[in-house]
Amino acid sequence: MHRSALGTLAGAVVTVLAVTAFPPAAAAAAPSAAPTATDDAFYTYDGSAPLASYAPGTVLKTRTLQYHVLGIPTPVKAIQLLYRTEDAQGRPSAGVTSVVRSPNGDGSKAVSYQSFYDSLNPEDAPSRAIAGDVSLGGLIANGESLLLVPLLLSGYNVVIPDSEGQNADFAAGPEYGTNTLDSIRAASQAPQTGLDADTRIGLAGYSGGAIATHWAAALAPSYAPDVNRRLVGFAEGGLLVAPAHNLKYIGGSSLWAGVAPMAVLGAARAYDIDFTPYLNSYGQTVFKKLEKASIVNALGQYPGLTWKKLVKPQYADPNSVAPFVEAVNKLNLGSAATPKVPGYIAQGGGGVFEGTLSNLPGVGRGDGVMVAGDVRALVRQYCDKGNTSIKYQQYDALSHVGTAVPWAPVALDWLNDRFAGKTPPSDCGRVPAGNSLAPEVPTGS
Repeated sequence: MHRSALGTLAGAVVTVLAVTAFPPAAAAAAPSAAPTATDDAFYTYDGSAPLASYAPGTVLKTRTLQYHVLGIPTPVKAIQLLYRTEDAQGRPSAGVTSVVRSPNGDGSKAVSYQSFYDSLNPEDAPSRAIAGDVSLGGLIANGESLLLVPLLLSGYNVVIPDSEGQNADFAAGPEYGTNTLDSIRAASQAPQTGLDADTRIGLAGYSGGAIATHWAAALAPSYAPDVNRRLVGFAEGGLLVAPAHNLKYIGGSSLWAGVAPMAVLGAARAYDIDFTPYLNSYGQTVFKKLEKASIVNALGQYPGLTWKKLVKPQYADPNSVAPFVEAVNKLNLGSAATPKVPGYIAQGGGGVFEGTLSNLPGVGRGDGVMVAGDVRALVRQYCDKGNTSIKYQQYDALSHVGTAVPWAPVALDWLNDRFAGKTPPSDCGRVPAGNSLAPEVPTGS
């Protein structure tokens, strides 16, 4: 990939993340009229056979349409697929993915790009924006269109899954992983995409997209060995590892505190948990307000918010809420399988620049929302368990948004090298110690 293209990619990533981080500006930029997508029949499986009768990744519907940006059609075509996948509890579900073919490619290589659309509203999904729907939360997916250009010009077909699923189970990592893997399976089956069972695949994503990227890499050996054998590696930045630590880290912060109730809502939705009995009246109001919110509805709008401000006094310790403990342990990457393919992970440590000042024992500092010590611990765990092909970079002077600038060009250079068959670099033995990633232990209320 040319250096100019890499520079464009870096600028595009940080521009989209900056729009995310400053929701008032995003709101001002949003179109005044936003068509609804809820009546789009493409998203509904309406076949006669039970959904469970199909193998994961089976294509259920196909359509080709013009790729839209902010509701405006472009000359680029996108192939959208409805496919069979499964949710966080292993139940059959129908997912949607979008594929854009490279004008210079031959179908031998593709990048599955996982969006950081971060929303509890299904209408903010990338496929909706690509199809022409417009929403405030959808501004993120629209902005990410800029990120596809360098990939397409470099010969990669690009696969863009709605990684959160059709219920928008925000932060439910295992579901992100199955949606992503089955998206690749579906894209490899549909002749319109130009991909097939031998197409080599790279995974890439930042922030919320890193959740999907990493869980896909971790689940692939057991859930989708057919995909795993074609993976060249995963490249990601700003990774969520142990959500219970993140809850403590961002609590009371000025910018990121509102993401905590969004993540709890996403976990509750994914695992059918009713948190109402634990919430005080203010907590119920916040949860109600955010139940279909995008991250742009939460960032900077709940400064100083903490878990204790949301719950009844007897539940001031999150670990006194048994369903919470059960959910966060399922979402802890430290307890998930070790990926079998090379990885590149970037992580910021300058969260003070985004208003997260905490430095709690056992948690430490991060990029403002993601905990650096958790990511280091995960990398060291992988090295100890035999995957030594992990490159790790920590930018202590950069925050979550800022780290995207160096991550993007390095990630694409790194992926190019994996497709070229070069020996992957390793930082094993050079990564400082991190936090404990042991499962959370319930406490009495």
